[in-house]
Amino acid sequence: MNDDLAALGARIDRTNELLQRMLAEVAKTPSTHAIFVDAGYLYAAAGRLVAGTEDRRAFDLDAEGLIEALIDRARTIFADSRLLRVYWYDGARRRIHTAEQQSIAELPDVKVRLGNLNANNQQKGVDSLIRTDLESLARHRAISDAALLGGDEDLVSAVEAAQGYGARVHLWGIEAPEGRNQAEPLLWEVDSQRTFDLDFFKPYVSRRTAAYEGTAARPTREDVRFVGAQIAAKWLAARGRESLVELLPGHPYLPGSVDQDLLVEAEGLLQYSLRGQADLRRALRDGFWGHLQGQY
Repeated sequence: MNDDLAALGARIDRTNELLQRMLAEVAKTPSTHAIFVDAGYLYAAAGRLVAGTEDRRAFDLDAEGLIEALIDRARTIFADSRLLRVYWYDGARRRIHTAEQQSIAELPDVKVRLGNLNANNQQKGVDSLIRTDLESLARHRAISDAALLGGDEDLVSAVEAAQGYGARVHLWGIEAPEGRNQAEPLLWEVDSQRTFDLDFFKPYVSRRTAAYEGTAARPTREDVRFVGAQIAAKWLAARGRESLVELLPGHPYLPGSVDQDLLVEAEGLLQYSLRGQADLRRALRDGFWGHLQGQY
């Protein structure tokens, strides 16, 4: 009898030890978040807010700059979490990437997923793609938090599916000039909700007018990289090495405010608009980072 009790006690101790190890491993595992962007909602809502129109042909969207701003904001909101990636959902005829979609797909930490685009330029299949990704990532414990930029009521099932596996879903929206641009049932289901205002989107949306028209030809990547290095030298001289130490851990991303100051100053020096010029924007940041890292 005593031997049986001793054996039972040993098994209980062994079970407790295994549980403690599992809890310790879970505690060491960092939280992970992902950002899910419904591009149809983004273009329509941001276009109306900043440019006064939902027609994509009437304005330019600096997708690269905006994605980096969203990543930077997520880094602040989910302070103890790491980014898995940004998922960008859009429509395309026969699911063939446009040049703009291809440039977005080439960005680091970004995955472009395409639904179809019908004859009336309406997206088809995008909501189901979002649900599939949200549910799969939550089921496999790949994410603990999902930031969803969208507004369609059809996304409710995607939210419920992710929550069913323990993920928290945070709805991000775009300020509406009048009323709401997100379905109420979607607002009811999410774990939290926040809205980005006009000031947040202004740097990334502009009407299609010829900026700096007739002033300069398109600069080369080397020209833009050199300007980026010039601005970095001025930035470092003005702020000192302490600011540099704070900035370096975020590489290759820049805080939104720094990135926008860099863009505006570079456009002034080049006398050329870099909005919508993904390759030149990357060259500008490469030059900026290259100089800063060379001084560390």
